Amino acid sequence: MSCTQTILDYGLRAIGIGERLLPRTDFTLCQQFTLIGSGLIWNVYFAVMALVVGFFLANAVAMGKASDRWWLRKLCEWFVLIFRGSPLFIQFFLAYFIFLRLKQAGILPFLTVAQWGALVVLILNTAAYSAEIFFGALKSVPKGEVEAAEAYGMTGWAKFRRIIWPTQMRLAWPAYTNEAIFLFHATTLVFFSGFPTWRQQGDALYYAQYFADKTFNPFVPYPILAFYFVVISVAVIGLFGLINRRLNRHLPQAQRPKLRYRPQIIR
Repeated sequence: MSCTQTILDYGLRAIGIGERLLPRTDFTLCQQFTLIGSGLIWNVYFAVMALVVGFFLANAVAMGKASDRWWLRKLCEWFVLIFRGSPLFIQFFLAYFIFLRLKQAGILPFLTVAQWGALVVLILNTAAYSAEIFFGALKSVPKGEVEAAEAYGMTGWAKFRRIIWPTQMRLAWPAYTNEAIFLFHATTLVFFSGFPTWRQQGDALYYAQYFADKTFNPFVPYPILAFYFVVISVAVIGLFGLINRRLNRHLPQAQRPKLRYRPQIIR
C-alpha cells in the first residue's frame, strides 16, 4: 500500500471517516505518522474547545473573586481551590464516576463519553488556573488608569470594557499563553482516564500506544507523537504572540513584554 493510499484510508479515521480496521502487520512509518496525526484531531478539539469556553468562564470567576459580595467571592475561591488543589488525572476519574451515576438516573447520559465528559473537566480545570492568572492581572491594573477613566466620566461597564479589561488581558497574556500550551499537553490524559473512546476512535496517544504495543518498539511512535506536539506548541506560541503584539500595540517596542515558555512540571 502506498503512503498516499494510507493517508486517504486513515487520515480521518479518528473522526469516523475512512478505514475502520487498524493495520495488523507491516507497520510503516507512513501508517504511524498518519494515524497518530489523525488522533491529534481530538487533542486539538479538546484544547480549542476548553480554551474558548474556559476563557470566558475564567474571566467570570476572576471578577467573582474581586466582587464585594462575600458569598460570590467565597464560591469562586472554593472553585479555584478545588480544581487547582487536586490533580487533573483524579478529576477525570471523579467526574466519570459522577457522570455515570447521572446517566443511570437518566440525566445527561452523553457526559459519559470522552468527547463531552472529558471536555467538561478540561474546561473547569483550565478555567480555575486561568482565573487565578486573570485575578492577579486584575489586581495589578494601575490605579492611575482607573482614576483617569473616572475623571474622563467613565463608570461601570464602560470603564471595565475600555480600560480595566484590556489592561488586565495585556498583563495576563504571557502567563495565559503558558496555560494554553499546558492545556494542550494535558489532553493526552483523556486517553488514560475512565472516559471510553467512541468506536476506538481515540486521540494521538491512543494510536501511539497501539503501535508501541504491536511493534514492541516505543522509540518510534512516541517520538512521532512528541514531534506533533512540538509543532502544535510552536503554532500556539506564534498565534498567542500575534495576539500579545496586538494587545501591546500602543506601547513602544522596547516596553512590549515578550512571551516566554515556562513548562509546568507538576500540575
